[in-house]
Amino acid sequence: MDWLLERREAARGCCSYSTLKAWLPILSWLPNYQLKWLQMDLLAGLTVGLTTVPQALAYAEVAGLPVQYGLYSAFMGGFIYTLLGTSKDVTLGPTAIMSLLCFSVVGGQPQRAVLLSFLCGLIQAGMALLRLGFLLDFISYPVIKGFTCAAAVTIGFGQVKNLLGIQGVPHEFVLEVYYTFYKIPEARVGDVVLGLLCLAVLIMLMFMKTNLDSEYYDNSTCSRVARKLVWTVATMRNVLVVVAAALIAFSWDAYGHHVFTITGETSQGLPPFGPPPTSDTTANGTVVSFGEIVKDFGGGIAVIPLMGLLESIAIAKAFASQNNYRIDANQELLAIGVTNIMGSFVSAYPVTGSFGRTAVNSQTGVCSPAGGIITSVIVLLSLAFLMPAFYYIPKASLAAVIICAVAPMVDYRDVCKIWRIHKLDLVPFVVTFLMSFWQVQYGILAGVAVSGAMLLYSMARPKIKVSDHGMLVMKLSSGLSFPATEYLSHVIHTQALQVSPPRSVVLDCHHVSIIDYTVVSELRDLLKQFTLREVQLIFSGLQPSVLMVLLAADLQGFRHADSVEAVLHKTANLLDD
Repeated sequence: MDWLLERREAARGCCSYSTLKAWLPILSWLPNYQLKWLQMDLLAGLTVGLTTVPQALAYAEVAGLPVQYGLYSAFMGGFIYTLLGTSKDVTLGPTAIMSLLCFSVVGGQPQRAVLLSFLCGLIQAGMALLRLGFLLDFISYPVIKGFTCAAAVTIGFGQVKNLLGIQGVPHEFVLEVYYTFYKIPEARVGDVVLGLLCLAVLIMLMFMKTNLDSEYYDNSTCSRVARKLVWTVATMRNVLVVVAAALIAFSWDAYGHHVFTITGETSQGLPPFGPPPTSDTTANGTVVSFGEIVKDFGGGIAVIPLMGLLESIAIAKAFASQNNYRIDANQELLAIGVTNIMGSFVSAYPVTGSFGRTAVNSQTGVCSPAGGIITSVIVLLSLAFLMPAFYYIPKASLAAVIICAVAPMVDYRDVCKIWRIHKLDLVPFVVTFLMSFWQVQYGILAGVAVSGAMLLYSMARPKIKVSDHGMLVMKLSSGLSFPATEYLSHVIHTQALQVSPPRSVVLDCHHVSIIDYTVVSELRDLLKQFTLREVQLIFSGLQPSVLMVLLAADLQGFRHADSVEAVLHKTANLLDD
């Protein structure tokens, strides 16, 4: 009967309103929504929307997909995150890194990109439901930094061909570098001039925005208006540059001068709503099954969900800390997972949180996740009515937008900090950075493997400080687990048992908080060796949890003391007697 009551209480708890609020965060903030927030959310949503449209078009190029797929991927996140997200600032959509990862896995095949989004969403949502967000903790900062730097270089240089109007350049990085320089004589003058002009304008506006708070502006009303105008223009710089470039291309084309490489024909209208494809058809008409497609995805099917989660949660945590609120990491996993699942029904490729657009959202003063709805509506309106206008967007202008977006990701100052603080961390950074130029997913996996090996090595080789105070004192600097067993035994044997005469040892365990059966078994053997040689192995400073384990093991000859000083003092008294 008690069991039945407990089950009933558990079922009631699962169906309670508080549980529902935990799964649907909108129920927490919507009842408290204030009318004054609406103005700020509308402004933020509009600003981010005007930033999203040109970036989405550009990132589709990075993914090797038709430009409309960037917009297909940009609107679902706003609706889903409003329901499930726990950050007021985060915006979900296509990003440079996810676009590059997607291209490395699907090679620019739209149907496979959509299926990849569905599978990634399933993995991410599954991780959220199983509370597996802690797995991201095993990806160290040097690995993340090495990957982002390599991705920025790969993405940025990959746009040089569009900036120059060069055709027929392969996508593999090494070949891409070679053929880009080899084909420089084939560069189109119109693309070069327009691309460099767009770059110059974007850089100038970025510089103006970063210097808004400098001494060039006083506190007068005129200066405040000028600052707000500069901020608005600089924030909307991508859409302004792309629209201006499209107007220039249209003007030249109207007079019969085809001097720019333009985006060309795009599918008009909203994408059809339907389940993601489970098979694919090759160019020669061969049907590829679902299993074969998943097999072709290889390690990317694991890397892309993890990197999407890592990027989004890192952004959410950063802005939550900046704006004094907290997020639920597992709920964020669920939000991005459901976004990718639902996005696959509208032909989207994998998305994640965007740092640049999230920064714009925060700086505009967004008050709730509802701002994402406005952003999504703007993307939908663009798909419904503006697709014909995208025909004249020069690829050089989109290339300039991408280069300026990824350039800040190459931050040499972080590398200098790693060198100054802990030089050994440069090893996973360098491995990740170099391997990412071969295959992006291999770079991440290699970096994680190297970081893991370094972590395991530090566990297997704990620092042991040996000092002589009449008897040897060995101070352990970390916990004892099974990888460290052989090393500890080796140090004790060489320093105490294999010398003549054998030496007694005090094992200082002040910093030991964990111990396992393998270590206990080895300590049992060591105590026997010390007894045979008529010397002592004494433990000092044992924490209660460790002491309980050793007492439960019933080790023959086990002795312990509160501190090293107590052991040495007692030994000195015995010698005096």
